[in-house]
Amino acid sequence: MGSMTFKGGVHPYDGKDLSKDKPIRKLLPKGELVYPLSQHIGAPAAPVVAVGDTVLRGQKIAEAGGFVSAPIYASVSGTVKKIEPRRVTVGDMVKSIVIESDGEMKEVEYQTVKDVSALSKEEIIGKIKEAGVVGMGGAGFPTHVKLSPKEPDKIEYIIANCAECEPYLTSDYRRMIEQPDKLIAGMRVVLQLFPKARGVFGVEDNKPDCIAKLKELVQKEERMEVAELKTKYPQGGERQLIYAVTKRSINSKMLPADAGCIVDNVETLVAIYNAVVLGQPLMNRIFTVTGNAIAEPQNFYICLGRITGRC
Repeated sequence: MGSMTFKGGVHPYDGKDLSKDKPIRKLLPKGELVYPLSQHIGAPAAPVVAVGDTVLRGQKIAEAGGFVSAPIYASVSGTVKKIEPRRVTVGDMVKSIVIESDGEMKEVEYQTVKDVSALSKEEIIGKIKEAGVVGMGGAGFPTHVKLSPKEPDKIEYIIANCAECEPYLTSDYRRMIEQPDKLIAGMRVVLQLFPKARGVFGVEDNKPDCIAKLKELVQKEERMEVAELKTKYPQGGERQLIYAVTKRSINSKMLPADAGCIVDNVETLVAIYNAVVLGQPLMNRIFTVTGNAIAEPQNFYICLGRITGRC
């Protein structure tokens, strides 16, 4: 497929050029959206709505099923049509809530916080938990659990995974280019939980514009810095990222917290900002649709929930 030159040598073609310069485009769904009750690591969520109910965007439709679980929110306004098993991407049949969008996107009222520094650690964790924030890098682990280590005083690094080492994906890149302030604000919230920690944004060096923008924004942030990482796969893997940033090794029996680290994805940190500062639950993410067979590769801002109708 060819190759591309990058700082440090030749790197196999990663396909990012197809969509990296395409600004985020909002995509509003039509028809039915399916919300599996098991879409995160941990216990499935339990429905708090019934068939026939009218719901608003941002309304809780399923409650967390335990500490290691997360509530689920409607990302559109509409009517609950069914609560039944639906097949998910891994092939399993999972109990799901089906909402027919009314196309109006009517929302609940959110409670914003003007001074986050006035919040206690318990209040911050509570807001993240209530908003249903989970790891957006793919694992889906409830974020409030990750931010509640057994020995919080031993956490020395909060690492933002800005590497985006996977080929073709550019969603994190676009978030960093277009809305870096939200990423910085999310890091600021997490650092309030761990007063002994430093916030590090680990970015691969094939994103010099992101590195420059983030460095500019953290100049006045005493506890934040940007780490330029070599471009290679899987630089964004949790263990690889921790080693690249801190030179601390983690074996298969260890957790990042055992090495004094917590790692969060770009979208997760933005979701933390939305939850704590804006009072908004997890309802959206940025998604890259790309490839040589795609007529118009694009980065979409999408509503969470599997779409069964047209877009």
